Amino acid sequence: MDTSKILITRGDADYELLDSGDGEKLERFGKVVMRRPDPQSLWPKLLPEGEWDKADAYFLRGSDKAEWSFKQKLPERWEVAFGNLKFWIKPTAFKHVGLFPEQFTNWEWLKGVVQRTEAPEILNLFGYTGAATLACAKAGAKVVHIDGSKAAMNWARENAELSGLSDKPIRWIVEDARKFVERELKRGNLYDGIIMDPPAFGHGPENELWKIEEHFLPLIENCKKLLKPKPLFFLINGYSAGYSAIAYRNNLLSLQEKFGGQIEIGELTIEESKSGRLLPAGIFARWSGR
Repeated sequence: MDTSKILITRGDADYELLDSGDGEKLERFGKVVMRRPDPQSLWPKLLPEGEWDKADAYFLRGSDKAEWSFKQKLPERWEVAFGNLKFWIKPTAFKHVGLFPEQFTNWEWLKGVVQRTEAPEILNLFGYTGAATLACAKAGAKVVHIDGSKAAMNWARENAELSGLSDKPIRWIVEDARKFVERELKRGNLYDGIIMDPPAFGHGPENELWKIEEHFLPLIENCKKLLKPKPLFFLINGYSAGYSAIAYRNNLLSLQEKFGGQIEIGELTIEESKSGRLLPAGIFARWSGR
């Protein structure tokens, strides 16, 4: 029997969710307070608007443009420590800043699973700025990190260097996730665990189209064929595609039938530091075997 969970990330010295509501969230990354849209925050704010107006950076989204507005000149990027790792924070044109704190509970879970065996081989698809890769590498895994963006790949490698993990066995590969998996099948390479965080829509490095409603099922079926005879885990994350965690869970049932183990599904959340309210920040489904 699989279980449903609400996983909670709480703030620490370098990160804090200060408030949320009215379609926005107010966060602190290091000493910088940032105000960004968040469609999940469908409730009233608790802090007065004057506190929100003190934010150092504010992401503006209008009918014809979306851009950051800065109260004062900020560095192009700055360092934060979070989850026993270090990251470069940098405002991007898509409102993201390179760190997804809600994933902290998944990183901790990955560390525990990875440490069950010596030097397991892990594949991280749609790896973006590399937090899951770094968590696995720090726990002793060999990781293949795939992303279609060269800029994101450089960012991930810089995070690895910042975290003191440059010497870990990580292969950084800029490639379309579907193409890479198909080539791995032909090469006969197998993995102990697979991580994927598929976007709703995107493009590979050669403008390959990704649409989750068309390409997710073939990709996940191919990924299952890349698992070793006694695999450790399979983790799927989701944020923007609008699917339920149950939809992802149903794709993991065949692994449970074949290998046994346990499936967990649920929501990833961030706790407001003062009120304790939870901000929904994504879904997950994960299977673990031995």
